[in-house]
Amino acid sequence: MLPIIETIPIVQLASGDRLFIQVYKFIGDNPGPKAYIQSNLHGAEIAGNAVIHQFIEFLQGVDDCSIKGEIWLVPVCNPLGINQRSQHFSSGRYHSYDGKDWNRIFWDYEKEATDIHDFAYSLLNVDPEEIEEYYRQIILTKFHQLLQDINATSGVPFVEQYRYQLQSLSLDANYVIDCHSSTNQGLDYLYCFNSREESAKAFLLDYAILMNEYDGDAFDEAGMKPWLALEKSFAKQGKPIQFDVESWTLELGTGMQMNPQSVAKGLLGIQNYLATKGMLNIPGFPLPETNFHSVIFITKDRIRKYYATAGGMIQNRLPLGTVVKTGDCLYQLLSFDKTGEPPKIIDITAVESGLIADISMNYSANQGDYILSIFQG
Repeated sequence: MLPIIETIPIVQLASGDRLFIQVYKFIGDNPGPKAYIQSNLHGAEIAGNAVIHQFIEFLQGVDDCSIKGEIWLVPVCNPLGINQRSQHFSSGRYHSYDGKDWNRIFWDYEKEATDIHDFAYSLLNVDPEEIEEYYRQIILTKFHQLLQDINATSGVPFVEQYRYQLQSLSLDANYVIDCHSSTNQGLDYLYCFNSREESAKAFLLDYAILMNEYDGDAFDEAGMKPWLALEKSFAKQGKPIQFDVESWTLELGTGMQMNPQSVAKGLLGIQNYLATKGMLNIPGFPLPETNFHSVIFITKDRIRKYYATAGGMIQNRLPLGTVVKTGDCLYQLLSFDKTGEPPKIIDITAVESGLIADISMNYSANQGDYILSIFQG
């Protein structure tokens, strides 16, 4: 089937040129849920672009009746970020004008809603499907009030205009998938919210970070937290409900690279996830191993980050994916300490056992620079 393609203007530059995002909409013959999938919110994280491109090619080869509901795809969701350069390096993690992290700017209804408990109490005898539709309309109505400031002659900062455009595409979706990569060199894993652990298996990734704490205003959090808050309120009042709403961040490998294995894992995981949700009716899916797939969940407070204890050059660093024990040498710092002494080598050892999940690209470090992360065992 062929997608409906919509091109949306994002920003006009001082030169008069405009930047756009493009949305590919695959709408099936049968009504159903909506899935929204985007990539490249951070400019250097490009594996998701290949995942979405290959997924578009795949969907063009299926019949309309093979899709239940709608699948919206935005492969280059942040044209400002992806075009940002510093010499040969594609950064794009922060807006160069105001320094904001592109994935810490999004509107979160849960921060504004003061009556979620009373709202849940008033709907204790209402069908969950009706509650879901009603709550979604409340969120969307509140969200679209942001247009009053956006359209005012006084204007708003660009990040507020941008987040409105992007969240307008995704806030009514049942399933949101935001494809990222490590800005450095990283393993393949996903971010999972509490109570969605069973669904996480469908992505067929080996590791997941369980969100027991929040960074604040991230894309996946902003879409999911209002629903988790409502579920929590119903549970406290003796009516446990899990709404058909899920939000995911996939971390696919290394920044500035399209690692073929990471791309293949991302594509397979998305296909299998949507088939598990009944949105894709394709031969062989869901894969039989889905129910038996084992995911190792790591809470965010069990990620140990290591920073350079002195300035110098990194040598003999253990590779990505290495299992380490307490006391193992993780890397050495070749330090040129200008005190009249010869250069020295500093051994940096593991504080706890675990798995090396992320390492910096730069082998030159100032004191305090990020070096690596370990998923603690």
